[in-house]
Amino acid sequence: MTSPRLRIGTESLRTRVAGEVFSRVAGTRGPARRERILRAEGERWFGEDRPIRRVHGDTAMFVGGLRALLLQSLHPLAMAGVADHSDYRQDPWGRLQRTSYFLAVTTFGSAQDAEKAVAAVQAVHRRVHGTAPDGRPYSAADPHLLRWVHVAEIDSFLTAHQRYGAAPLSPAECDDYVLDASLVASRLGVPDPPRTRAELAHQLAGFRDELEGTPEARAAARYLLVRAPLPAVARVPYGALVGAAVGLMPRWTRWPLRLPYLPVTEATWGRLAGRGVVSTIRWATAARGEAAGEAEPAA
Repeated sequence: MTSPRLRIGTESLRTRVAGEVFSRVAGTRGPARRERILRAEGERWFGEDRPIRRVHGDTAMFVGGLRALLLQSLHPLAMAGVADHSDYRQDPWGRLQRTSYFLAVTTFGSAQDAEKAVAAVQAVHRRVHGTAPDGRPYSAADPHLLRWVHVAEIDSFLTAHQRYGAAPLSPAECDDYVLDASLVASRLGVPDPPRTRAELAHQLAGFRDELEGTPEARAAARYLLVRAPLPAVARVPYGALVGAAVGLMPRWTRWPLRLPYLPVTEATWGRLAGRGVVSTIRWATAARGEAAGEAEPAA
């Protein structure tokens, strides 16, 4: 029988580890922001029964977010915008935290707050423009690039949820999730976003000829996966999240980004480690939510 002292110590360590990882993705202001989001009065874009709330509220989003960053980096123009306008080496978690906040507001927040968040993102997009290393101009407000960012994100979030989520979606619910996400995409300016999983796969495949592993993309991936600054207690669980994210990347993306491809390891130890760390973060955030009397969005 496990002693109460050992059990408390184990739970304390799990909470600390999960908290360290959570704070990197959501930021130190994450819990306070989420409390404001949940308590804000007014109608929501999505009812409590909608699949988008289940996906964006599950800790599998930690894996999905990392996969999305890796996948998005394969578009040279999108990566040029990140390299020129996002100091990821000095602030490696900033982009992930801003995305986390935007997803939480638009999924769980009031319609008024969601509209404000969309307007804020559009204002930033209008300022992000320049010239890529290959000489092509880029703009974050370009509808074509907006579509790429959207389909890469939604494919990543859904793929991660179906592998690591507490309650994977049925085929019909997967279509409903893509439909829910299309509402936010349309507000952001994405033209004709996918509304079913089949449309999502079709649009994602349509970008294949535009994608490549540029030196900037490989450097960003290497930094995100290997060199991300973390306290010692978070390195092992973060490594498990990284392994889970890489394991969900399509096979054709591995060489362009110089990602390892170890199918047997990924299908066994990698998957077990991913489930373990996602479950630990889920346990810790659920315990915190119960203490506060609230369910807390993971996004």
